[in-house]
Amino acid sequence: MKTIDFARSYVTFRVDLEERAPRTVTHKPPFSLNNARVPLECRCELTDLAARRSEEFVLGVSCKTERVGVESDIWTQPNADFVPIFSRERFLTIKTFDTADKHVPFYTAKRGMQPDGQSGTIEEAGFSRVTIDLAECPGEALETPRQIVEAVLGNAPLVARTVLENGRYRAVLEYPVKTVNANERDWIYQTDTGTVIFPDLEREPEALLDGLELAFCAFNAPTWTEFLVRTPTPIGGGVRVYHYSRSVHLATTNQLIRIAR
Repeated sequence: MKTIDFARSYVTFRVDLEERAPRTVTHKPPFSLNNARVPLECRCELTDLAARRSEEFVLGVSCKTERVGVESDIWTQPNADFVPIFSRERFLTIKTFDTADKHVPFYTAKRGMQPDGQSGTIEEAGFSRVTIDLAECPGEALETPRQIVEAVLGNAPLVARTVLENGRYRAVLEYPVKTVNANERDWIYQTDTGTVIFPDLEREPEALLDGLELAFCAFNAPTWTEFLVRTPTPIGGGVRVYHYSRSVHLATTNQLIRIAR
């Protein structure tokens, strides 16, 4: 079977001021051109079952908001974690500041304040090009807990495939397994990995993009997954922060795949 080699998979977004003005930036770009290559954390294929229509989303790794090519003061202030999600035509960028209710002005300031989650079409965002490169490689599905435990203890790279379905939509998540637990005495395993895309399958089709959340996930059986979802979390004094604090236990179909080397 084929699986995704996440170590060689990327999304690259290109900003070229000579072609179009970017509409996602909060500072004047130091140079007119930049290609940002971001490794991938997760692939999510969302299918509207009745319409028989699918859209593929990829999640990039978290990085920091920055000025590219400057001699000092690289990190923008206030600084944020920055996570991109792209499909072939649409995007969602997620910023996490020190508090959940912090926003910064767009560049130029006359455009107002940037939301911590900005979405739209790639054309609307002003990206000159977005390229999604999903590298495939041979893989072997692991069928039993013993096979999984032995693969873990043998340091085999693993990819997980988790399927969520509610009758209206099907979401297929594929993601690299990072932290994983293994017990060769009782043949128990448990993933503990992320981040992944967590879709809200109760939304209407046009609202699915804005409903994509970030989560960690864990499972030790093929029939369910427990997600820990990023959400605004009160910490006292009227202050909220974004934290992985909402636990969601769902029936899923899980598969672990060993990458063949």
